[in-house]
This record gives sequence, structure tokens and C-alpha cells, in this order.
Amino acid sequence: MTLTREVPLVMDQSALLFIDVQNFAARRDGGEFKDMPDAEFDAEYGWFFDQMKTRVIPNMQRLQSAFRAAKGEVLYTTIESLTKDGRDRSLDYKITGFNVPKGSWDGKVIDEIAPGDDEIVFPKSSSSVFVSTHIDYVLRNLGVKQLVISGIVTDQCVEGAIRDACDLGYLVTQVTDACMTYSQERHDHSIRTIKGYCRQMTTQELIDELAQVKS
Repeated sequence: MTLTREVPLVMDQSALLFIDVQNFAARRDGGEFKDMPDAEFDAEYGWFFDQMKTRVIPNMQRLQSAFRAAKGEVLYTTIESLTKDGRDRSLDYKITGFNVPKGSWDGKVIDEIAPGDDEIVFPKSSSSVFVSTHIDYVLRNLGVKQLVISGIVTDQCVEGAIRDACDLGYLVTQVTDACMTYSQERHDHSIRTIKGYCRQMTTQELIDELAQVKS
């Protein structure tokens, strides 16, 4: 038998995971940006937010709708501490200065792709969802073997999730136009370098596949 990553989704063993698409990191008034002067924000993050609004979030919405229609699991992870003062977060997040307090608005998934009543959200306090949550345990209980990944930012938490998922034995599909980072150069470089770990598809390609897959 020849092993390959190019395996079409089987819905009863597939899940869609959105990474860090939350108020803290995807809203101008989120905690990561709210104290930044407009000129500095526009220079550093204006392009990113334009891409998110015009292209990436609409693609995420299309993916979410298609997965729900196909009866697939839709999951989310957000940066959020288990405590209000963030004492439980990783050393890296402490050094970076990231603290999204437990239960805060910053820790919520953005309204545009808000979780449904019975969809699972994993609060994480490190860059990798597989390190600081029990997602692996939950995915195995759900019978998930194929993981579709979308989110921000491409060259940080998205990459980390892809690598860790692969090392744990999941077949990963990255939706390349439903991920984004802070420049086109960084995004494109990440897509190229992570290619060896996962299957890569566009939103439309994945939706077309979902229209044909069997449960």
C-alpha cells in the first residue's frame, strides 16, 4: 500500500478547526491592537485586516457553512487563559505579553463565524492547541482522523497546529486562502514551507470536494 496525504475527506472522520479567529486577534478593537495609534496600526496591520475583511473571513464563512451542511464537526481554538491574571499561560506568552483573561470578550470567536450551540471551543494558553488543550483526546473520542485547518496567523499558530497534528497521526488539509498572516510574503513563505506536512487546497476546492464526499 502506498501512503499519501492526498486523501479525500470522509465526513464521519473529519473535522474543521478554526485557529485564533477571535476578538483579541481579528478585531481592530481587540486586545492585541486597541492601544495602538492609528498610523502605526495602518502601517503594520492595515493590509492584514483588509485581507481578512474582503477575502479570508468570507472564505471561513463558506467553509463553516459547507462543513455544517455535510454534518462534519466544526471546532475552534482561541487564545484564552484559564485564569484572569494569566498565571497559567506559557512562558512564551508571558514574555510576549499575551494575556486574554478567562471569560473575556477578547477570548470569544468573532461574530462572523460564531460557534453553534453544540460546537466545541478549546481555550489555549500557548501557541499550539495540541500542547495546551486536550484537543487530541477529544478528536480521538470523536473518531476524527482527518483535520481541516483554517485560521490566523499562517506562519505561527496555524503552522504549529499542522505540525503537531501530523506528528500525532492526523491527516491534515490546510485551506490556503482561509489562513492569513501579516504580509503576503510571510503567508506565501509559510504555505511553501509547510507543504510537506499537509494537503493544501483552496476554499472552493474543498467545498467542491465536500459536495461529493461520503459519510
